[in-house]
Amino acid sequence: MWYMADPRDELLARILDVAARDGLADRSLREIAAGAGTSHRMLLYHFGSREGLLTAVVGAMEAQQRAAMTALAETVSDPAELMAGIWGAVSAPEVRPFVRLFFEVLALTARGAAPAGLTAGWLEDAAKAGERLGVTTDPAMLRLGVAVVRGLLIDLLTGEDPAEVQAAHELFVRLAGPAA
Repeated sequence: MWYMADPRDELLARILDVAARDGLADRSLREIAAGAGTSHRMLLYHFGSREGLLTAVVGAMEAQQRAAMTALAETVSDPAELMAGIWGAVSAPEVRPFVRLFFEVLALTARGAAPAGLTAGWLEDAAKAGERLGVTTDPAMLRLGVAVVRGLLIDLLTGEDPAEVQAAHELFVRLAGPAA
């Protein structure tokens, strides 16, 4: 039996490559389509709108990052190590185009132009990672952790000193303590 990959998923994978290489935030649908080797009509067919496309890209990237968190939870022994590893993954220079895109989708969500739910997946997966580490997690602390990371990512995107941003994250990890 032949397995045919979902054309939307294949297209999304190509668009993720375009996003990593060129960024998407300031690109038109036609420019994004050209970079992915397709037409803007195919993007509209599969994603409905530019906002739908950006939301799908952010969702795919966040799913990859949450999967990395889950995998890391299998290999580390303490929450601070997990938090540092995730911070390293989401703050790396090569993912900054996706971080910029995340904040664009966040703005669309705040205006009601994109689906909500940008935090729930992180909270669920962080709670599961805590369970793997044998740590009782507090939902409010998990939400605070997501908010702190997002705030620090804004600092990185706006040109703040990376060493100072790193120091702030390390301080948060110490303050959050073992039950983070």
